[in-house]
Amino acid sequence: MSRTDEIHAEDDRGQLIPDIRPTARAIIIRQGRILLLRKEYADHGERFALPGGAQEPGESLHQALQRECEEEIGTRVEIGPLLHVADFFKQRETEPSTRRHLLEMLFGCQAPSGYVPCNGHRPDKHQVAVLWADLAAVPEMPVFPPYLRACLAGLDEPDRPLYLGRFET
Repeated sequence: MSRTDEIHAEDDRGQLIPDIRPTARAIIIRQGRILLLRKEYADHGERFALPGGAQEPGESLHQALQRECEEEIGTRVEIGPLLHVADFFKQRETEPSTRRHLLEMLFGCQAPSGYVPCNGHRPDKHQVAVLWADLAAVPEMPVFPPYLRACLAGLDEPDRPLYLGRFET
C-alpha cells in the first residue's frame, strides 16, 4: 500500500457504499473537438461530462456504453480502445454523507459521420444539452469528474498511463 493509499484509507469523509460500480465512458473527438454532456445543477452550476454511465448486471462494458450513448446522446457509437481507467470516489448528497466508488473505464469512440449533437431519449437527470467543445478549452471548463481535465489534455502523449489512479470529490 502506497502512502497515498494509506492517507485515503484513513479518510472518514462520509460512509463508503460497499459496492464498486463499474462505469464506461466515451471519449469522442472529431476535428479538435470533444463531445460533452452539459449539465446544470442548482447548487453546483454548470458542469460538463463525458457520455456514459454504470454497467448493469449481465452487460458487457461495450453493451453498457452503447446503451448509455443511445440514452444520453441519441446515437450508437463505434467503440475503440480502452484509453484510461480510474478509481473515482464520488461524494453523494445523502444524509448521512456517503461516497460511491466508481471504477471508470474511458474508451476512445466515434460517432456516425453525420451526427448532430442532441439529447437522447433518456438523458441524465441534470443533462440539458450535448455539444462539441474545443478540446483545447477543456482545461478551463467545469468538467466532472475534475480528473478529466488532465486526462483529456494528455490524450496525445505517447507515454500516457492507462491507469490514472484514485480521485475524490
